[in-house]
Amino acid sequence: MKENRIYDVIIIGGSYAGLSAAMALGRSLRDVLVIDSGIPCNRQTPHSHNFLTQDGKTPLEIATIAKQQVEQYESIIFENGVVTDGRFASEGFEICTEEGNIYIGRKLIFATGVKDIFPDIKGFSACWGISVIHCPYCHGYEFKHQKTGIIGKGDKAIHLSSLVHNLTDQLQVLTRGDANFEEEQKDKLAKNQIGIIETEIVEIVHKDGYVKQLVFDDGRTESFDAVYAPVPFVQHLDLPVNLGCELTEAGHIKVDNFQKTNIPGVFACGDSTTMMRSVASAVSTGNTAGAMVNMELTQEEF
Repeated sequence: MKENRIYDVIIIGGSYAGLSAAMALGRSLRDVLVIDSGIPCNRQTPHSHNFLTQDGKTPLEIATIAKQQVEQYESIIFENGVVTDGRFASEGFEICTEEGNIYIGRKLIFATGVKDIFPDIKGFSACWGISVIHCPYCHGYEFKHQKTGIIGKGDKAIHLSSLVHNLTDQLQVLTRGDANFEEEQKDKLAKNQIGIIETEIVEIVHKDGYVKQLVFDDGRTESFDAVYAPVPFVQHLDLPVNLGCELTEAGHIKVDNFQKTNIPGVFACGDSTTMMRSVASAVSTGNTAGAMVNMELTQEEF
């Protein structure tokens, strides 16, 4: 079904970044459609941290309050759906959903986040966001002074080790094969009493997502309380690339300081655009995207 209505802005993704963008636009009386699948990537995470006024609340609590507040702005409409395709149109952009609906918007904001690619380790996905974590700023304090592993090698492992070492002195790097660290990197780890385990991990033994032990492929087990894992990712949605949006070398949607992509009329915000994966960052970039889209609309109309 194709709607005849033309929205000022269509926002794809209704989590923190999308809601923040919507609020900025709703406060400027813009007609906004937010399309969201209702399946956030942090749905397993028990608590959100490092976000002023909301520290320690569950992600669902924060998102629920945010949506309730955004819903107070009458020019914002929410649609539960999965975007499957989109194209340029004379009015701006046509967006298609899995449910067979087609919506038209003058401007487009991607707040779609990313999809993490998990390693083939039994128990990994069940622990993700709970005790197998990605960010010391978001989760590190809760595991301070506890036995911690870092899955990784090379520069990423060294960088993460330097941050986590400030939180615990019980730290080991888990390379899942030959470490291949340079001598200088080995010296840094040794100087800070950080061990290296090169054996492949086959299972994470846990209770309700909380790590108890790692099982290695040689049969050995070792107890841990938390494991950092900087996993690779892909964009949740192919549409930005299909429309011509550039990606960074790391795979994020490339945006300028105002959250604009290289495609006119298309903006992006949240985890899909930055390595700073946090609620605070998502809200910030969403607010910027909403304000900049409104400014662009205003300049075209005034």
